Amino acid sequence: MLRIYHNPRCSKSRAALSLLEAAGKNPDIIKYIDEPVSEDRLRSMLEKFDASPQNLLRENEKEYKTLGLDRREIDSEDVIEALLTQPKLMQRPIIETDDRAFIARPPERVQDIL
Repeated sequence: MLRIYHNPRCSKSRAALSLLEAAGKNPDIIKYIDEPVSEDRLRSMLEKFDASPQNLLRENEKEYKTLGLDRREIDSEDVIEALLTQPKLMQRPIIETDDRAFIARPPERVQDIL
């Protein structure tokens, strides 16, 4: 399984997808802004995530502060709740395989799975 959580408006996300496709990979493309990710899928991804759940959130989005995420400790449940209600808070792109998930920034990080 190879999945990319993709925002076509993001240059880093487009670059990561291009690298995957250039390597002959055909990932499932999840346009998470248009079709929010289910709670089950988020939980599964977080179990494989290679960093703390807080790193999955984009701190520079106004919703991060609006939800008070900048004023408290954040755990997995906070991340899930925030992403279910505000999908644009998710870092991008996220690459997920059968056994790991990571932020592909810089996009060259996709080389780790090729």
